[in-house]
Amino acid sequence: MEFEALKKVAATVLGVDPDEIELDMTFLTDLGADSLDLYQIFMGVEEETGLQIPTEGLEKITTVREAVEWIEKAGSPL
Repeated sequence: MEFEALKKVAATVLGVDPDEIELDMTFLTDLGADSLDLYQIFMGVEEETGLQIPTEGLEKITTVREAVEWIEKAGSPL
């Protein structure tokens, strides 16, 4: 569920096809995202899933897989 929500939001924020987003892609190199994009993606995932996701440390996330793991570990219901 987290991966699907992340793909949906990332595709919207970054203007890419959600079916092209894979777990091992990097946000910077493969998807062309910057830190602001990543923040917007996580805020969108919060809205999609109803989770509260801490933003401290987001700058350390480089891959889609890391983002999904971050959401799974750190997310708690709003």
